[in-house]
Amino acid sequence: MWSQGDYPAVAKLLEPCAIKLADACNLRAGMTVLDVAAGTGNFALAASERGADVTACDLTSRMIDLGRERSHAAGHDIEWREADAEALPFPDANFDVVASVFGAMFAPRPERVSSELFRVCRGDGLVAMANYSWDGFLGEMSKLFARYSNRLPLDLPSPFEWGDPEVVSDRFAGLAKGVDVEESVLTMSFESVGAGFEFWERTNAPTIALRATSTPERYVEFQRDARGLMEELNESGSGRLELSSSYITVLARK
Repeated sequence: MWSQGDYPAVAKLLEPCAIKLADACNLRAGMTVLDVAAGTGNFALAASERGADVTACDLTSRMIDLGRERSHAAGHDIEWREADAEALPFPDANFDVVASVFGAMFAPRPERVSSELFRVCRGDGLVAMANYSWDGFLGEMSKLFARYSNRLPLDLPSPFEWGDPEVVSDRFAGLAKGVDVEESVLTMSFESVGAGFEFWERTNAPTIALRATSTPERYVEFQRDARGLMEELNESGSGRLELSSSYITVLARK
């Protein structure tokens, strides 16, 4: 699914969150860093710019290709690997910092993700995440997707549970010495509701997948409700579209 749409355009909106997490990690030259479920490499590039020795991985081969092209064009020597966040192909205790920005949270088995993030992290190293929370536009849109999507044959935890500090603490219990969580807000801005909705339909992979698997009538209903949600949550009073979504940054020392 994540090969669909225009993820590089989405990544531009998310890049400030990756830069903020990189700053919070206090990265220094010579550190070894792994960016898990890296997308096109927002965190990987931020880490490389701070002098770290960076490896980036993603489950999707298209993201690997896009990320490799992006980092090469930016002049950064980043190793790109195709990898599953639930089964990372790296040795134990291999990285000083293991991070994921709105990525590993989407893997279906969080207990495996937690185990793998800490397994490849060195002793006294840092596991860092940025995870969407329920409050705001993206959380509400996730609920809308659930309402219109075909039911899966088995129940899986929502990726947005990773945005609950108590859930993260529970998942990292026995793996981390301590877990620090900071609540943050991501704001997306567009010229109008129409422009925002057009961007969403063109770039958002789950929306494209929903359109492909829905009847035309069902998808029209989704369009109506999704646009209505944007209008309802619009924080701009000037004709623009301003949508805010909560997320948390997580710093967990191994």
